[in-house]
Amino acid sequence: MSVTVLVGLGWGDEGKGRVIDYLAPSHQIVVRFNGGANAGHTVIANGVTFRFHLLPSGMLYADKTCVVAHGVVIDTVSLREEYELVRRTGPPLAKLLISDRCHLALPYHRLLDQLEEESRGQEKIGTTGRGIGPVYADKVARKGIRVCDLFHPDHLRELLTQTVEEKNRLIERVYGGQPIQLEPLYQQLLADAEFIRPFVTNTMTFLEGALTEGQNLLMEGAQGTLLDHEIGTYPFVTSTSPPAGMVSLGSGVGPRRISKVIGVAKAYATRVGAGPFPTELNDTLGTAIRERGKEYGTTTGRPRRCGWFDLPMMRMAAFANSPDEIVLTKLDVLSGLPELHVCTGYQLDGQMVRGIPALALDLERLTPLYQTLPGWKEELGSTHAWSDLPSTAKAYVSYLEEQLQVPIRVISVGPSREQIVVR
Repeated sequence: MSVTVLVGLGWGDEGKGRVIDYLAPSHQIVVRFNGGANAGHTVIANGVTFRFHLLPSGMLYADKTCVVAHGVVIDTVSLREEYELVRRTGPPLAKLLISDRCHLALPYHRLLDQLEEESRGQEKIGTTGRGIGPVYADKVARKGIRVCDLFHPDHLRELLTQTVEEKNRLIERVYGGQPIQLEPLYQQLLADAEFIRPFVTNTMTFLEGALTEGQNLLMEGAQGTLLDHEIGTYPFVTSTSPPAGMVSLGSGVGPRRISKVIGVAKAYATRVGAGPFPTELNDTLGTAIRERGKEYGTTTGRPRRCGWFDLPMMRMAAFANSPDEIVLTKLDVLSGLPELHVCTGYQLDGQMVRGIPALALDLERLTPLYQTLPGWKEELGSTHAWSDLPSTAKAYVSYLEEQLQVPIRVISVGPSREQIVVR
């Protein structure tokens, strides 16, 4: 019996999906424990690209069970579309279980998310517009509607009537938007209830039984630690908690059950949407890294901002997650660069900074300090052994490992399943 937790150490988009796909064969159960349809995890299997937003990234293994735990918020329309698409185009799928305690992301959440973002003008946060913030706000305010409510039609109608009336006042009077129609939404949810019914269960009870039987669990986190609304670059953050500590809250599996934490980081830094990014490359090199790394959002298609590896940010993320090891992704993207730069610290108004400033205005004024390392010319895509990597590539990985004081055990050198180097 083991519980392995996989979390992103950056601003998301670290490559968690393909790492989950890589680790899944040694686990019986894959569990999504946070986030919603704003997540985008990509898996390339047998030359086919699969993009998971709500489904766990272990769905392509028919002998596994994939669990959407109660820490995930579900858009039933998106879930149905995603499941049917993967079912039609993929191999036989894993068994799917969905918690009856999951909160629902509904059309008024999406509309309010988009209207609020538009109202910010030049001060946009950069949300995906999937309604994730508003649904988590309703959850905390005890106004949410959950999966278990779908199977009690009269109760569901009563909840919707109250909530739609309240949301429409906000939509119309504050934002001047078009109101949500109650009856079509109610009928849609009744139809979705029949689709989702076979998958719904008390997932806490299921996971408790699985651990009692000695099965191995792989916990899949969404987004990245630097987007956490407690310790990330607030207010340019997500509405869920991506660090490893969220596992217990989002799945019900207690912290003493956790066997290992694995952090995922890119060999360079990326960020999508607005927010401070101290090592961002606003030049042709940043554009070249984006194109070579195909750095476009899985969920939104937006171009990602690219920059150098940021040690202070990664140290904070490592401290918050206590990873036993790190998976370093996209090392191959750096091939061909004559030299690489790694941020080792910051200055603010000419003074050295200790830790990461809390205020976004200060984060935007940081001056990064860099260590320069030699690059390599060789392409890495066909490399399968650590000993076969160029010496300067190994030196780069070893430098990051030494600075972070966390072993880097696995390195990806391409997007496909087989493009992995294990140390």
